[in-house]
Amino acid sequence: MKFRKQLVAIGAILLFFSCATNPFTGKKTMAFPGTENATLFPTAFAQYDEFLSKNNIVKGTKDAEMITRVGQRIAVAAERWLNANGYEGYLKDYKWDYNLVNDKTVNAWAMPGGKIVFYTGILPIAAGETGVAAIMGHEVAHALANHGQQRMSAAYVQQGLAIAGNVAIKDEQSRNIFNQSYGVVSNVGGMLPFSRSHETQADEIGIRLMAIAGYNPDEAAQLWKRMKANSGGQAPPEFLSTHPSNDTRIANLIKLAPKAKEEAKKFGVTSFRE
Repeated sequence: MKFRKQLVAIGAILLFFSCATNPFTGKKTMAFPGTENATLFPTAFAQYDEFLSKNNIVKGTKDAEMITRVGQRIAVAAERWLNANGYEGYLKDYKWDYNLVNDKTVNAWAMPGGKIVFYTGILPIAAGETGVAAIMGHEVAHALANHGQQRMSAAYVQQGLAIAGNVAIKDEQSRNIFNQSYGVVSNVGGMLPFSRSHETQADEIGIRLMAIAGYNPDEAAQLWKRMKANSGGQAPPEFLSTHPSNDTRIANLIKLAPKAKEEAKKFGVTSFRE
């Protein structure tokens, strides 16, 4: 009991002194020293450049131009929303870049600071520009919400508690039991739910941004129906996954679409590209 109280106290102290506010949700998020934009962005940019140098980047095609066009529209939508909500200058350190990579992998991803990659393998499932916008909104949202920073901060907490446990537990047998169980417990009970919450948050922010950019937010749920069909139903149980289940996402996006349309109206957007 004493050990558990020590761990809780350590965790509480770490969280208290390392919080930032997410402008899109108003919620406090972890932001440890060393994970701030001034440190994180240059590292991410260098890793992104290295990735581009080692992969087959598609240039000058209609698909590549579409990826850039959609990305720019989503980024403009984000800036409009931030400025309208009192966050002028929030994006000053972001350096947006959108690249299409010739790869059959069904994926897209974002790095801190606005570096976005789409693989050609995801384009058939996107099934057009509005589907790309749904994916792009989600990936841009990860960058805007500083999810990379939060993942690093969470990893520091996980590592810190592991070290604290080994220091606090004097009995070797008990310490071995702790080390054997801590990784599984902290992942299933902490890191995986944390990751799923990021995915849900990116869906919520992303669908709002795609609507403000003029893309029909109803397409977001349709995109995930195609994702589900493409997976063939092969997925781990939700509690063992970094992502919510396809059915959870679809249901959530259907609920969020009308709210996204209402948000878009505030910016004069009343009709949408299909």
